[in-house]
Amino acid sequence: MPVGAVLCGGRSSRMGRDKAFVPFGGVPMARRVADVLVSAGCDPVVAVGGDAAGLAALGLGCVPDGWPGEGPVGGVLTALEHWPDADAVVVVACDLPRLGAATIEALLAALDGDAEALAAVAVTDRDEPLCVAWRPAASTVVRAALDAGERRLHRVLSTALCARVPVDLQDLANVNTPSDLGTNL
Repeated sequence: MPVGAVLCGGRSSRMGRDKAFVPFGGVPMARRVADVLVSAGCDPVVAVGGDAAGLAALGLGCVPDGWPGEGPVGGVLTALEHWPDADAVVVVACDLPRLGAATIEALLAALDGDAEALAAVAVTDRDEPLCVAWRPAASTVVRAALDAGERRLHRVLSTALCARVPVDLQDLANVNTPSDLGTNL
């Protein structure tokens, strides 16, 4: 069974407050993304990094980021190393509140359909490195990149064999600033 990880450890500097707790359509973004992962069949689903007490109040367990301050590469590695025996680890940023279960299901199907792929990444006009289904074995590639000083997940994905899954651009619309929220408050 796949497991799910919602990355919640960023500084949220452009938002001006912790994005994980910003409501989108009346639901905090971290909870919204976690619910999508559950709907797609991930179990368990936890947050990686962030305000553990606040995330617990949203009903989310929290795994402390093993590399705080090192960006999403550290968060992905934390998730992969937390579940070394999982079928797949789906890692999604908390700021993708328009994400749908169909996208996660497509990533998992692509990973299942390509025995050599270490990851299946969602793609619109570009790869979305914060919406990926990973095989736990990818932890060696991610760790090597982190140890070499790489902090850009795009570059880590370019060194791993990945299945690329075309998805709807709206599904992966990031919410990074208050203006990105639009009328969905």
